[in-house]
Amino acid sequence: MELNDKIEKALHAEQKDHEISAGWRLILASALGIGFGSVGFATYAIGAFIDPLGKEFGWSRAEVQGAIAFGVGLGGFAAPIIGMLIDRYGGRSIAIYGLLGVTVGYLMASTAGGNLCYFYLAYAAVAVLGAGSGPVSWTRAVAARFDRRRGLALALTLSGTGMAAIVVPPYAVLLVENFGWRVGYVGLACLPLFALPFVLLFFFPAKSGPAAAAAAPVSTDAASAPPTGLTLKQATSSYRFWLLLFSILAMYLGITGIVPNLIPALTDKGFTPSAAAAVQSVYGFSLIVARLGIGWLLDRFWGPAVAALVLTSPVMACLILIGEPNYATAIIASALIGAAAGAELDLLAFFTARYFGIRNYGRIYGFLYTGVAFGAGLGPVAFAYLSDLTGSYNASFQGALVLFALGGTSILFLGRYPNLSAETRPANH
Repeated sequence: MELNDKIEKALHAEQKDHEISAGWRLILASALGIGFGSVGFATYAIGAFIDPLGKEFGWSRAEVQGAIAFGVGLGGFAAPIIGMLIDRYGGRSIAIYGLLGVTVGYLMASTAGGNLCYFYLAYAAVAVLGAGSGPVSWTRAVAARFDRRRGLALALTLSGTGMAAIVVPPYAVLLVENFGWRVGYVGLACLPLFALPFVLLFFFPAKSGPAAAAAAPVSTDAASAPPTGLTLKQATSSYRFWLLLFSILAMYLGITGIVPNLIPALTDKGFTPSAAAAVQSVYGFSLIVARLGIGWLLDRFWGPAVAALVLTSPVMACLILIGEPNYATAIIASALIGAAAGAELDLLAFFTARYFGIRNYGRIYGFLYTGVAFGAGLGPVAFAYLSDLTGSYNASFQGALVLFALGGTSILFLGRYPNLSAETRPANH
């Protein structure tokens, strides 16, 4: 009996390691898709365009950042619809058309004149036409494919946003400073096309919908068995859904308020645009390192404790940015914010699967993602508006400090992981 137990444990350990090696192609395609999709780099790129657009057209910083609010807000409304379509029909075609939609939107932005409404319309096109390239498409595919290494697989996938955070700010600044903001937007339009070949070759999500459930084999392996999970109604009846939504909203108001405004905030404090872009790139490195570390920890420890530790770290970053940071302390602040950003989307995907299951993951994640979209839309313009109003970003950093403290600690009240029993499985016919 003891020998059988040891053999079973060894087999389970081997299966854990095999999951990542067997599914690396899906992870690679998903990481590139999420990094260069509709929300992967929008907030990282806008900082390079704020002052050039303001000088040419007289737009305020808040007006330029309003494009993010307008576009991401529409993307948030689209996310639940995309989630339902993915649960029903699968995500491959939806993701491919979404990447092409992002390219169309940024090409529209490159043709903007002094008409602010048209500029907003271009960002709306990025969000709506590109909605299928949002996180729900990629995380749903990975969460369904991986079970024992789900935390690490999601971390690797969502590290695509960290890659974008490293590459896009200096890339955008380089294009804008040397060729102008119009060429800068054309350069952004090319990024989804870089991801597209990998998606075409490697992104084959598991089948979704009733037909997939009926075709699923009976298995003791949770990764291959029919998916379990709550309905959307059951999920929204749970306090965990609303607690998770509150935490997401608070964190994303703070994170996306700071990140796209970091370049102008640092230039106000005497940094050159290139130095400020270099500081923001550190955010991307930190995001990737934190995300991989968190993914490893989530597979081994209680997730809310891991989350609370990382999500409260930007409090120190805000204290640094309120003062007069030098290059070294600005890098520390950027790294701390990156660590929290590295956690948030990873934790949203992981907690959605853990607390609500896979069966209706797209629907539930899509509705929770509206918190991300609302925070990502409101944060940049609110921070820029406070800057225009007060002549400094310090008031914004003070508000972000409170948001990080509340959003980071509230996650502890999610409680233990529920047992999603066999009763939640759709019946095979």
